[in-house]
Amino acid sequence: MLEPILWFIVGLIALIGGAEILVRAVSKLAIHLGISKLIIGLTVVAFGTSAPELAVSIQAGVDGNTDLMLGNIVGSNITNTLLILGISALVIPLKVHKSLIKSDVPIMIAITLLVYILAMNGFIFFWECLILTVILIGYLIFLIRKRGDSEFTGVEEANKSKSGGIFLNTVLTVGGLAALVLGARWLIRSSLIFADIAGISELVVGLTVVAIGTSLPEIVVALMAAIRGERDIAVGGVIGSNILNFLAVLGVSGLFIPGAIPVQESLISFDMIVLIGASLLCIPIFYTGHKIVRWEGGLFLFFYFSYLYYLFLSTTAHDFLSIFINIMIWFILPVAGITVIVMMFSEWQYRFRFRKFGNLNKKRGKNE
Repeated sequence: MLEPILWFIVGLIALIGGAEILVRAVSKLAIHLGISKLIIGLTVVAFGTSAPELAVSIQAGVDGNTDLMLGNIVGSNITNTLLILGISALVIPLKVHKSLIKSDVPIMIAITLLVYILAMNGFIFFWECLILTVILIGYLIFLIRKRGDSEFTGVEEANKSKSGGIFLNTVLTVGGLAALVLGARWLIRSSLIFADIAGISELVVGLTVVAIGTSLPEIVVALMAAIRGERDIAVGGVIGSNILNFLAVLGVSGLFIPGAIPVQESLISFDMIVLIGASLLCIPIFYTGHKIVRWEGGLFLFFYFSYLYYLFLSTTAHDFLSIFINIMIWFILPVAGITVIVMMFSEWQYRFRFRKFGNLNKKRGKNE
């Protein structure tokens, strides 16, 4: 029992360390090119922090552990949205860029719904993974074309003549990727041993232990970015990571898996529904004041730990499961829904009044 615990710890350290090295190295290379902080959050940081999920998913898919692979992807997106944004907002309220609300969050929701539709027949086929990969390319082109205007400028360009620094960061990038691949292999093998000993399914392990483990880079990056005031990187990294987890992790890793990828019914009937709900919740919370305040972060965390508690009750077939479900459906969710609707209405009223009286004041100023 001691050996799998040791390999789990070593694998987790390799994943986190590899992701940290990768993010730092690629970020410095991006700064040499004068890329804005929001783009770094949506692409560089998102790619770097999604690398553990990609490594785990490819390794799990090749080994035939597709339940672990899909559980890791869906669980990581749930963790990103509810846990990471929740913790970060509790530390310091997060400002949300208007562009995220107008384009990237709707794109994230649309891709989540697309994957749900593709999985409804119980399988994800090679050609569907190919579609996700093509959408990934289109999304990256969209970012390059739409994010290059003055609205997203403000990144200080590094001294591009330091070719030695570029070479060093390239080497560190390769080293970070290597650590991710090795860490993923160790983490998967030890996690499967734990699941077998505890009698827990691969899907639940992927949705919880591995999902949280591979999301630790996102947690660290989001917290550090929030503390340092780089809130575009904090929120952009989470949204970008959610998009890339489906397009790059599922799409690309699916290309390496022979045959169709089976999807468990519980993933379609519950976990994906939770993810869709969490994604939709981002719109009203992001829209109100263009920020995530502390109590909204607490709401995210409450839903995340409720989700984990449900998985625990469901796995252990606890007698309290039916009572818990009824409490959530008939009390907690309606109260949360009403609260969000009131928030949206108040924000709409505020903006309507601002536009009305703002325009009136402008006319008075011109007349005077």
